[in-house]
Order: sequence, then structure tokens, then C-alpha cells
Amino acid sequence: MKIKVQILGDTLNIEGVKELSAANANSFRDQVRGALAERSKNIDVDLSQTLFLDSCGLGALISLHKTACTRNGTVRLLNPTPPVEQILELTRLHRVFEIVKK
Repeated sequence: MKIKVQILGDTLNIEGVKELSAANANSFRDQVRGALAERSKNIDVDLSQTLFLDSCGLGALISLHKTACTRNGTVRLLNPTPPVEQILELTRLHRVFEIVKK
């Protein structure tokens, strides 16, 4: 999985997620956790290119949410595609994550 990771202040920005599924969820979670700097507490995940999200992908996002919460931070999901947004609403995770549409 090739994602773009960038640290801006206390926020870790993730871009380039095309799919978040059983095939790559663990790798995604480990890459993001490995990129978290000591001072990073917030995680922004750009989902504007994400065409597929399954339960394993949701689990990876929830795991990152728990990591951010231990640092008094948040996980924001940026510009989810309609299929991804539908899954977040069906699972009621739109109440857990901050969804940002630009």
C-alpha cells in the first residue's frame, strides 16, 4: 500500500488511500502508527480517493481513533466518497469520527 504521509504541526495527514480492506488494513494501521511523531496527536485521513472500505478497514480506523484519543487528539475523515460515507453512516461511525467535506 502506497500512501502519502505528512506531518503538519500536531497533525498527521494521510493521503492516497484507494482501498481500505482486509488485504491492507493492518499494513495501513502500522504505517500510520509508525509515522506518528511524539508531538502528533491528531490524524487526518483523506478518503477522497477511497473506493472501497470493509469491516477490517473500519477496524483500522477505529484503532487509530483509540491511539489519537490516548494523546488527547482526534481522527478526522476528509472528503469521503459516497460509498465510504454510506458505510460510515450505516455503521454509525459518522458519530465517532469527525467527517470533513471541503
